[in-house]
Amino acid sequence: MKKTIYITLFILAAIQFIRIDKNNPPVDEKQDYCTVTQTPAEVRDILKKACYDCHSNEVKYPWYTNIAPVSWFIKGHINEGREYLNFSEFGKYNKYQKEHVITGLPQVMERGTMPPGSYVWMHKEADLTAKEKEMVLKWFLTFLPEDSIK
Repeated sequence: MKKTIYITLFILAAIQFIRIDKNNPPVDEKQDYCTVTQTPAEVRDILKKACYDCHSNEVKYPWYTNIAPVSWFIKGHINEGREYLNFSEFGKYNKYQKEHVITGLPQVMERGTMPPGSYVWMHKEADLTAKEKEMVLKWFLTFLPEDSIK
């Protein structure tokens, strides 16, 4: 039993040397979703506090991203989030990528799948009020073609 504890502690200590990359790619404001779509300030502020930590090149890494394996889990979420949608690079998307994002954003808001509960649990500022959700959803819906609104 003691040997198992020592081995476990050794492994936990050793993995602390496996660090995640916390460097954010450069941000070109002209390519950012909020600039491209001329997002109102209130909506922009909501997106920045609830979405940009996983869906942009402006990630703010909290202190617990210094602890493995938690850091690996968080970095995986960030990579996955940026892969689906990177607000910082929206202007670089082609027509089809933009259409996919524009139709997908209202869906995740209506389903309540974004921001995910695990993120909100650690980031209370991302726990959007009903008014904030309505404001963001209304903004996202302005970009849908008339024939796609149900």
